[in-house]
Amino acid sequence: MKYMKKSLILLGSLFVLALSSCQEEALEPKLFDTKAPSYDSTLATAPFDKYLYDTYVKEYNVSFLYRMNDVGSNLSYNLVPAKYEKSVQLAVLTKYLWFDVYKTVVAPDFLKKYGPRILYIVGSPAYNPEQGTETLGTAEGGIKVTLYKVNSMQPTNIAHLNEFFFHTMHHEFAHILHQTKSYPKEYDAISAGKYSPTGWQNRPLAEANGLGFVTSYAGMEAREDFVEVISCYITETQADWDAMLKRADAGKVSDTETGKDIILRKFEMAKNWLATAWNIDIEELRTEVQNRQNQLRGDKDFFIQLMTEAGFGDDRYVNE
Repeated sequence: MKYMKKSLILLGSLFVLALSSCQEEALEPKLFDTKAPSYDSTLATAPFDKYLYDTYVKEYNVSFLYRMNDVGSNLSYNLVPAKYEKSVQLAVLTKYLWFDVYKTVVAPDFLKKYGPRILYIVGSPAYNPEQGTETLGTAEGGIKVTLYKVNSMQPTNIAHLNEFFFHTMHHEFAHILHQTKSYPKEYDAISAGKYSPTGWQNRPLAEANGLGFVTSYAGMEAREDFVEVISCYITETQADWDAMLKRADAGKVSDTETGKDIILRKFEMAKNWLATAWNIDIEELRTEVQNRQNQLRGDKDFFIQLMTEAGFGDDRYVNE
């Protein structure tokens, strides 16, 4: 299994997200036992455990793990568990902003067949003091996704949710899709010679955009570039996407193309690949994501409604 690091320059600090390549074979739709409840009904956490069983295990064959597990954690970090209330919030939001999106737009069993099998959440950041970095999340072979910093989650702050959680989810899922059905190899040639596997993190965002990359990390290699185009387009607002294209238009990549031209060419290729390989309309997918984000954005009442419908409407769960 190969690993790589993804660094994001955020608010003047350097953060790192470790990612791994996904296994090429399709995942089995059945991994966990869905015939008998896999939770202890005598525990105080039973209502949440039942929700996770009914919502994730039974419907999608995904194990949502919120209890700290030494075996499943990276012991090189000094970590703390996710708070119970924050775990409930993220589980409800993940269903609303990710699983239900694909269920609505693509097919009810699409994530059950192709999505990760384990979502593991940790309360604290994962600091790398020697490098002065912070690990935001990891993905292991398309099977397990680990997310950190859950205890600082802001449940109605969409920019925050995308930055630390949902951009990563869409990014990793796009990896799973393209390693199941390869994306066009012509894509690799679009920015050939401009990728920097070891120095991409030193490129300011405007410079990266001007070279034809939607993010600095997209300039690492072609496959990361490909999934960054997809995940950014799905999660970013139209205003943010347009601002990125405006920065990109200032960069002259060749005599005939600006960074904006390059990005739009990449986007069209990714869009056509999703349509032909997976029968996914990225515009429809994005519209669904954006509509859901707009409903939640800064709206405490709507957040309370979501939590209440999931069975967690009392104050301990809805207080941000």
